Amino acid sequence: MNCPRVEVDLRKIRHNTRTIVERLAGCRIGVTAVSKAVCGHPAIAQAMLDGGAGALAEARLSNVKRLRQAGLTCPITLIRTPLLSQVDDVVQVCEASYNTELTVIAALAAAALRHGTDHGIILMVEMGDQREGIIPSNVGDMAQRVVAMPGVSLKGMGANFACLNGVAPTDAKMRALSSLANDVEGRCGPFLETVSGGNSANLPWAFGARASGRVNDLRIGEAILLGVDPVTEGRIEGMYRDAFTLVAEVIETNSHSLRPHLGCADSSLARLRLVPDVSESTRLLLAIGHQDTDASGLSMPPGNTLIGATSDHLAIGTNDATLCVGTEMRFQMSYGALMRAMAAPDIQTNLRDNRAGSNVHVFRGSGKHLALT
Repeated sequence: MNCPRVEVDLRKIRHNTRTIVERLAGCRIGVTAVSKAVCGHPAIAQAMLDGGAGALAEARLSNVKRLRQAGLTCPITLIRTPLLSQVDDVVQVCEASYNTELTVIAALAAAALRHGTDHGIILMVEMGDQREGIIPSNVGDMAQRVVAMPGVSLKGMGANFACLNGVAPTDAKMRALSSLANDVEGRCGPFLETVSGGNSANLPWAFGARASGRVNDLRIGEAILLGVDPVTEGRIEGMYRDAFTLVAEVIETNSHSLRPHLGCADSSLARLRLVPDVSESTRLLLAIGHQDTDASGLSMPPGNTLIGATSDHLAIGTNDATLCVGTEMRFQMSYGALMRAMAAPDIQTNLRDNRAGSNVHVFRGSGKHLALT
């Protein structure tokens, strides 16, 4: 089997999605599954839908097109502000998009009229994380202008947390978002179908014993894919953390001291994660590096220690005598490591689906989608 590769267990993704969907149903909150970390992989997105997600969300138009080309017809929302250069494509493949710029919304409206459609607008409000969003005091004015534009419809409001500045969602912030939604409706008239309170970081709030207010949607990616709370990085009860496994091949083994040599002329060596003052051990080189994933986001198997990484190599110290050239090592990944691995052109994606009883092989660089084997 080819290396490097990412092995994906679709059953675990369905389970994780179903677990979150069922728990949030008691709060009257729906789940929009975010597939951006897997580059809009159709089979993985379908597993999220099979697990009960009501719709998909994507940040890049190329991923949306990949989903549509694979035959997915579910609602897809673009959660990154659309590029002006892509508005015609956006209105043709996305039912709605998150927006903060009136210029972009006007361009989407014009594009929708050209293509004989109506595009949904969800206004993203700045609630403290400072990644993107409209200042709350300006939301009412922008909402009124959106309502007056033919070609687009005001569908909702959203907020984002725990991304750029790590600002956590709180009950007070959710109440403020709900109040803002009520104010916009009172001022503009249309009922807001979607009040999206945030992302996976909102789950501790949503699972708590508190009223959800107007919040009726969360955009969930990391929690479904990795089974973790992105704020604490702790496991969410009842969910799998190993739906994705990165597999890399050993290409060199050397037995020698792992003490770093001082006085190296290359200052870039200072960035290596050198193992300090250890006894004789085996140093391994694996055929994977910074071009493929985030080495710092890999969980080392027991008995192994990360030494460092370059663009094409991963150096590991190990006491496992069974590891030799040609053997494989398996790693769990952080969200950042997963995103880079799924986007890397040289990493194969292998899908395991217990319902089908077979594996599906997808090669990132081939342009092909699914081929059952």
